[in-house]
Amino acid sequence: MSADNKDPLVVFADFVAKKRLKMTPQRRHILEVFLNSEGHLTAEELYRKVKDANPFIGQATVYRTVKLLADSGLAKGVEFGDGVVRYEVKYGQTHHDHLICERCGRNVEVVNADIEKLQEEVAARHGFVLTGHKLYLYGVCPECRKADPTIG
Repeated sequence: MSADNKDPLVVFADFVAKKRLKMTPQRRHILEVFLNSEGHLTAEELYRKVKDANPFIGQATVYRTVKLLADSGLAKGVEFGDGVVRYEVKYGQTHHDHLICERCGRNVEVVNADIEKLQEEVAARHGFVLTGHKLYLYGVCPECRKADPTIG
């Protein structure tokens, strides 16, 4: 197994060990709940999920562990323009961009090779080598447009 496809539990255990921290049962549980969750979670939403399964894990432990998950490369914080950081699984996932509804907050992950190629071309034209990017496209989703026929 290469470093790119190691078990996330091993990746996280190695990371916390390098930080001279322990891989506690609480951290392991938080990691498992996070990895088994769909979509984009705030730290508070993750805390509620963790607490449902184990009421003895505190909010501060969840918040600190989310930070460790992001620092380890297992999670990525995303912001959809509402001032709230949400976390999605990063490790082992392909890069994607987001469409975000400005009305209801719905977000859709999109993968588009043409957009990726265009970004590389734009960067190269300006002498840049891309190391990463975030693309958020804002608009109004079909359901919100249906609910409000005045939207284009």
